[in-house]
Amino acid sequence: MGGGDGEDSREGDVIRRLGVIGDPVAHSISPAIQGAALRETGFVATYERWHTPAADLPGRIADLRAPDVLGANVTVPHKQAVISLLDAVQPFAQRAGAVNTIIHHGERLIGDNTDIEGFGTALAAACPDVAGRAAVVLGAGGAARAVVLALEQAGADPITVANRDPARAAALATALAPSVVATAGVDLETLRELLGEARLLVNATSVGWHGDDLPIPADLLAALPADAVLIDLTYRDTALLRAARDRGLAAHDGLAMLVYQGARAFTLWTGMDAPVEAMFAAARRAREG
Repeated sequence: MGGGDGEDSREGDVIRRLGVIGDPVAHSISPAIQGAALRETGFVATYERWHTPAADLPGRIADLRAPDVLGANVTVPHKQAVISLLDAVQPFAQRAGAVNTIIHHGERLIGDNTDIEGFGTALAAACPDVAGRAAVVLGAGGAARAVVLALEQAGADPITVANRDPARAAALATALAPSVVATAGVDLETLRELLGEARLLVNATSVGWHGDDLPIPADLLAALPADAVLIDLTYRDTALLRAARDRGLAAHDGLAMLVYQGARAFTLWTGMDAPVEAMFAAARRAREG
């Protein structure tokens, strides 16, 4: 199932393999980011896009056991489904119920969640005084779970999750209790009240990846305090980010999270310090291209 368009660093005849598993993955800029890290460090490996429909996921994970495979990233929609196919899952990934990085260690496949550290590092740069801030997270998928755990570590309080699907919000609240207050199917007025107390708003939904759709009506942003910080995990300039900036709010996209989680994954696979600046430069070029 391997192969694909990727970035590589070659030396001699030994080429170890890495890749990103998802459906779709054609849009992923992870090959550019990891390719830059491989070239900068001289580590000999390839990094490819591995398009994997759900029916092919067990076979894809079995392929990771090949001796030349170091591991993989996992993206939507497989971050939760992949867990049952692994030999072990690190505690934070287990609590999040989502794996975005697989490490081939010996004969075992170990799942981890570098999104937590990635968001936490990006958050510290965007909002150094997180502790004590009330936070609202939009969404209840794997990315939202990683965000909540990073917010918990940073001391945000309270953390409220707003999601359209009551069942998913309830599942998240159960898994991450007592660090989160889930608000499922809230009406706009309730959401306006929540935002009035929030000094941090994170969009962890997929709304905004394409077109100018908004996860919440733009006028609700007026409810946020003037010193509120908005972070959209999407690594493009979304309509939500533009609307926030129009209201004078500090607004940040998800590129930093993507790079920092990739840097942590690189270290887990190779044992080397990640060349973060080179990875950022490659990410910016790939986004613009």
